[in-house]
Amino acid sequence: MKQRTLLYLLGVLTLAGCEVRQPGKIENAVARTVKQKVTVGGRKDVNPVAANEENILAGRKNFSHYCMVCHGLDGQNTGVPFADRMAPPVPALNSPAVQAYTDGQIKSVIDHGLYPSGMPASKGILSDEEIWQIVVYIRNLPPKGSLGEPRVYNE
Repeated sequence: MKQRTLLYLLGVLTLAGCEVRQPGKIENAVARTVKQKVTVGGRKDVNPVAANEENILAGRKNFSHYCMVCHGLDGQNTGVPFADRMAPPVPALNSPAVQAYTDGQIKSVIDHGLYPSGMPASKGILSDEEIWQIVVYIRNLPPKGSLGEPRVYNE
């Protein structure tokens, strides 16, 4: 009898864990810490691209070709209808959690993706210089909503 009850409880817990829901504060904190301290590489890599107006604009252009579908044109999910419905939600790139990554870690996330978040890998699609320019743009994002919504969602 005890064994059957234990199996039943295990089955219920397994099924409950399959439900799609937003992660809680503790889950977010644990995942953020593990990503920043353990799983995301590039911690010591230094951005060779200067944070000047030319590179910010180039990064914005690169971002608008590759990243805007999920992060919006401004990097803050403006106009992205599914951003808060994903599990985990698409982060606003100006958030303290994202900005706490080093430049090298941000490049690593863009290069290799971030499992299981839905962040795809860009290695082989974008050049190193394009990715470093995107990192510069992420460090210098415009105000939320200032660039409008991606046209792909308005057509």
